[in-house]
Amino acid sequence: MIVLRSALFNLLFFGFTVVVAVALAAPLPYRRINARRGVAFWARGVGWLLERVVGIETEVRGAEHIPRGPAIVAAKHQSAWDTIMFHEILPKPAYILKEELRRIPLYGWLTQAMGSITVDRAGGGRALKKLVSDSRAALERGQQLVIFPEGKRGAPGTRLPYQPGVAALYAQLDAAVVPVALNSGLFWGRRSFVKRPGRVVVEFLPPIPPGLDRREMLAELEERIETASAALAADAGFG
Repeated sequence: MIVLRSALFNLLFFGFTVVVAVALAAPLPYRRINARRGVAFWARGVGWLLERVVGIETEVRGAEHIPRGPAIVAAKHQSAWDTIMFHEILPKPAYILKEELRRIPLYGWLTQAMGSITVDRAGGGRALKKLVSDSRAALERGQQLVIFPEGKRGAPGTRLPYQPGVAALYAQLDAAVVPVALNSGLFWGRRSFVKRPGRVVVEFLPPIPPGLDRREMLAELEERIETASAALAADAGFG
């Protein structure tokens, strides 16, 4: 039954995604606003499909720590779920994405229209300067930067090295960092066809204020996210 429900979800998910992407590609005025609203609608639709088709519910904890204005949101990364649902949870998210994602038809245009920021990870110092410049512009627009400090998805229970990019943004932009723990990989696994029923919990932790040393901030960020994510996995009966 789980396999059949997963197959139905995948079919509906990809069909729904194509329809929304084509609709948002229309030459309308105020493209960034339209794209943001459209993608938030898409994220809500995906959440509805997850709950109704495969039985995956979403619980948000620490709502008092969700930033309403400019901030850096640094999240654990376990699943494709993480790249979707912050569009619904945050008011004005700007994902920091790999440059190669910009080349995907329709999706690449949407990332640009939404104000997402792409990073050429092989670009060295020039790429870092562009990242900081683009991120500063996003904060000035009142957006929340969404970054995955590990740089890639990891299975639940794994602890990948935290990359220095988030520390560079923290230092250069003088912005608070909101750590986010989650357990999404327990139910929508990395590169997994099967989606397992359960409750995805995303927990916003108290923000780390600006002004700390880079290394101190990165160590604090990693400790908070990893400790809370491990606790969420244990609460769900894993780990």
